Amino acid sequence: MIDGGRGTVGKVAVIGLLQRHGKGKTKVRLTTVQNTSREDLQPIIRKNVKAGSELYTDSHSGYEGLNDEYFHEFVNHAETYARGKVHTNGLENFWSLLKRGLRGTYVSVEPFHLFRYLDEQSFRYNNRIDMDDYDRFRKLMSKVAGKRVTYAKLTGKPANDLASLW
Repeated sequence: MIDGGRGTVGKVAVIGLLQRHGKGKTKVRLTTVQNTSREDLQPIIRKNVKAGSELYTDSHSGYEGLNDEYFHEFVNHAETYARGKVHTNGLENFWSLLKRGLRGTYVSVEPFHLFRYLDEQSFRYNNRIDMDDYDRFRKLMSKVAGKRVTYAKLTGKPANDLASLW
């Protein structure tokens, strides 16, 4: 279960990448990570962010060493939250929306399913401007039509575990 407190014990780490500019509009990409080490974070950044791009992060040590590939600047949140265009405010806004959605709508989220909730929230966010709820629903249904999800895949439990529900 995802806890709302400040520590990391019992929580699943999530990395978020927010594209501020470029084709289209602001986009967010999310994925869970085993931990927040440089070895886990930087391959995700390299896969999703074009070399030579401007990269703005907080001062977490997992982002150290990106200066050779990116125009990397960071803010130390112990000192300030923004230094001109160097800030993480857009992504902080998204985290606020995500947490509000998880706590207010779903109340309890199991770590096994977290990536699904992340996908849903990023889909909503990335399609918030030029689509209304009906358009988002139609787009979503066009992606899942004809696909089958088994009980075992959905729950991570074998099908013969159904007896334990009764």
